[in-house]
Amino acid sequence: MKVPFLDLKVQYESIKHEINFAIQKVCENCAFAGGPYVAEFEKAFAEFCGTKYAVGVGNGTDALWAALIALGIGGDDEVITSPNTFMATAEAITFCGAKPVFVDVDEQTYNIDPNLIESAVTPRTKAIIPVHLYGQPADMDAIMEIAARHNLYVIEDACQAHGAEYKGRRAGSMGIAGCFSFYPGKNLGAYGEAGAVVTNNAELAGKIRMFRDHGQQKKYYHSMVGWNARMDGIQGAILSVKLKHLNEWNQARRRNAKLYNELLANVDEITTPLEKDYAAHIYHIYAVRTRNRDALISALAAEDIHCGIHYPIPIHLQEAYRFLGYKQGSFPVAEKCAAEQVSLPMFPELTAGQIRRVCGGIKNYMAVTV
Repeated sequence: MKVPFLDLKVQYESIKHEINFAIQKVCENCAFAGGPYVAEFEKAFAEFCGTKYAVGVGNGTDALWAALIALGIGGDDEVITSPNTFMATAEAITFCGAKPVFVDVDEQTYNIDPNLIESAVTPRTKAIIPVHLYGQPADMDAIMEIAARHNLYVIEDACQAHGAEYKGRRAGSMGIAGCFSFYPGKNLGAYGEAGAVVTNNAELAGKIRMFRDHGQQKKYYHSMVGWNARMDGIQGAILSVKLKHLNEWNQARRRNAKLYNELLANVDEITTPLEKDYAAHIYHIYAVRTRNRDALISALAAEDIHCGIHYPIPIHLQEAYRFLGYKQGSFPVAEKCAAEQVSLPMFPELTAGQIRRVCGGIKNYMAVTV
């Protein structure tokens, strides 16, 4: 039995008629760039996140960039974030003209370690971007307290955390802004590129709406230098359909994670994810750690079990950010996790039989190598 890392087709088949009808409506009304179907999704997604506003944009990178621009961050400003994230988190900071400043992560959650943030704050620091990595929120109370003491913005990178909760509050709703990606493989995925910023701040939402549309307050009247970062109407319609199923899909992921945890509990060579008591983890990624990561991936692939790695090289060691002056050893926890983590198959439609096969493959490999 093949076990794919991700299977988007099986989910599409389960909602095919809803999706096809939604796309047909967009085409019949020729509402392709922004428009009513994006607005409908924005309203529903803001309600889902527990915020007043949601602004649809072209992708998750646009969401981060737009939030930073709208907050006036740039020039010689600094923004604190973690190094074990997708490149977009740092890229958005750089393209504002600001400098990414990295802080090491907690070895249990893989999220930014609040105990290390304050020592990275300088007079140039303007914001903190905690990344809710793999679908578990960062320790937001501690982060918000630090931000309040130093008058800093908190922008949540919730690109992997659609529906995750921190003490009952939805990811994205606690900072000045929350940024989401709807890349197809996300828990809430479009059928192409899309993203959104959620916020309770009306002025910020208005600035982001202008920025995404070339800085226009109305057609051909440009109040700011903006960008073309609109969400497509088709993506808005698709996301509205899929949003109705998201809670159910997230619960399925949580059940899958629970079964993985049970089956791998006595495998000493495997460290399974820890869900903190303050969190409702939605397992966008189910990442375990082991010392012989690459060999395990190869052994599982030979059995037609397919895994991934998120992320093999932390941002501070990427060639693109060599100019920041970080070196091997700058953030030892992030580097250790990057060398040991393997992402196991995880999607809502993953069956118990498939999970048992993955865990059986892991145990068989460990039995002959340890």
